Amino acid sequence: MPDWDPALYLRFADERTRAAAELLARVPLARARHVVDLGCGPGNSTELLAQRFPEAKVLGLDHSPAMLANARARLPQATFVEADIAAWDGSGAAPDVIFANAALQWVAGHEALIPRLLACLAPGGVLAVQMPDNLQEPTHRLMREVAQLPPFAPFPVEAARAPLLPAPAYYDLLAAPGAATAVVDVWRTVYQHRMASAGAIVQWLRSTGLKPYLEALPPPLQAPFLDEYQRRIDAAYPPRADGQRLMAFPRLFFVAQRQP
Repeated sequence: MPDWDPALYLRFADERTRAAAELLARVPLARARHVVDLGCGPGNSTELLAQRFPEAKVLGLDHSPAMLANARARLPQATFVEADIAAWDGSGAAPDVIFANAALQWVAGHEALIPRLLACLAPGGVLAVQMPDNLQEPTHRLMREVAQLPPFAPFPVEAARAPLLPAPAYYDLLAAPGAATAVVDVWRTVYQHRMASAGAIVQWLRSTGLKPYLEALPPPLQAPFLDEYQRRIDAAYPPRADGQRLMAFPRLFFVAQRQP
């Protein structure tokens, strides 16, 4: 799969970073020695971690060389490594914080992944996760509908994201007796992002959800796909009183602290 585009991703940096900041605010630690940012992307979430824990050794992991190059330029004092979250075993010093902002939705098998990440933590350490929960929103439903139209249907898309577990299922994984957790907090927030136009919504999605759909198509079909998708987005997200569009964006959060 072609690499991610940090510049495109960061066009909406404030909106994307807001969820990371709100997740970090719920981490119940005053200090940390070792912090890991799983799926660090261009380093916007890693920068928040470095500011919150200035004395910590900060490690960012991502599979995208382009994103990692951006992160290294943004935060030269941190360490960034190209790695697959699904294969990361937490070897080395046990982290006080494992942070994953908008990353674990790309990794399958959460029933095994979440307990494994908890087990990697140091005593008293915290696992903090935020994941988009928007596969049933018009933004993503319309992608699937357009992909089934005759010009595009011969080029099937392999699902890059599996549906998330229900929120209570994550609670059960985090609170199970073998997890040895002292604190578990699970919540869901639906953001209403102000977008200037239907085209702005499409630009937001081009760096994430639309990426596998466009990459599955021959280049001559990519523009027609985007045109039809934007036409449907324009109808699904009408202008509000001030002319802006409101893009509902549900996100699922959880924070779990291991027993000391």
